[in-house]
Amino acid sequence: MKIIDVYIIKKYLGTFGFMLGLLSIIVLVIDVQAKAPRIESNGFTVGEFLVNFYPFWIVNLIITFMSILVFISVIFFTSKIANNTEIVAIISSGASFHRFARPYFITSGLIAVAALLVNHFVLPIANIKKNELEPYTYNAKNRAEFTGSSEVATQLSKTEYIFIKSYNKREKRGSGFLYQKFDAKRNLLYQLNAADFSWEAKERHFVMSNFLEKTFLKNGTEKLKDGNTITKNFGLPPEELFPDVLLGQNKTTPELLTFIHREQEKGNANLNTYLNELYQRTSMPFSVIILTFLGLALASEKKRGGLGVNLAIGIALAFVFVFSFEALKVVSENRTLTPMVAMWLPNMVFGPIALWLYFRRANQ
Repeated sequence: MKIIDVYIIKKYLGTFGFMLGLLSIIVLVIDVQAKAPRIESNGFTVGEFLVNFYPFWIVNLIITFMSILVFISVIFFTSKIANNTEIVAIISSGASFHRFARPYFITSGLIAVAALLVNHFVLPIANIKKNELEPYTYNAKNRAEFTGSSEVATQLSKTEYIFIKSYNKREKRGSGFLYQKFDAKRNLLYQLNAADFSWEAKERHFVMSNFLEKTFLKNGTEKLKDGNTITKNFGLPPEELFPDVLLGQNKTTPELLTFIHREQEKGNANLNTYLNELYQRTSMPFSVIILTFLGLALASEKKRGGLGVNLAIGIALAFVFVFSFEALKVVSENRTLTPMVAMWLPNMVFGPIALWLYFRRANQ
């Protein structure tokens, strides 16, 4: 590896590491100050959250803003070496612009591979810890969605359904339970009603209280059975039977693929939230390479206004790029676009632009 490669890689990683540390510290301080009253009003201390929540929250934050950090880092250090006429000196020595860009490709590729592995296997583990406590940083209305009771309707298979009048996700208990099973012709075969129910984690089954069973026979009659308690096992724990929007974040990619496949077999049509999570895990790391070359093309030419102009352009484009993912998630969940198209669309738009600007700069 040539001296120039080592020089640029050090500049890239050094600037990126500095930006990463600076963003983490600033955002952590601001977030703790903003959320401290809610944390304490829910019976926790800020110290508990600094140990059990924020380290995992920081991992999520870094991955979310990875593309912005990379883009701004490239803009920052490339503008500095361009303004110092170092790029002119390198190219004047006989090296082509493509040769000058090689360490950018190597470094962005290494960061992208690392982000890819973190997204698919490490981040879900961090999200499990983060999502356990995150509802206690919300306002009362949003917190109730995760810690309070609500109605539930879920499909176990193409012929099995569960309806619950009131279910508490934290306590894993509820009231007004109804389970129904149909045959292929949509005739009701079996029904179970229970006034109350709870999940027994050790035995991995539900305990139903004050139940009534109805079995519908072929001759048109019903077989009834009632009692104080009955146990039922539907094959999965409550978090899998009654998934929320955070469930996909908590699963590694092999686990998420298994979950999506199972939900598709059940006939669940509301899978776009989980498909968005799946496709974004791969598309976001690829954006690191795209934004590296976009930043190189924009910042490698000495401009009037220098670093300030390049940074302004870079920050604006980076935020448009990253937050377009959030907007496209909403579009996908409303079924306007397929999840794959929605999560790859920013790369599909910015990729050709980055290539055009790069080759335009290389041919100058």
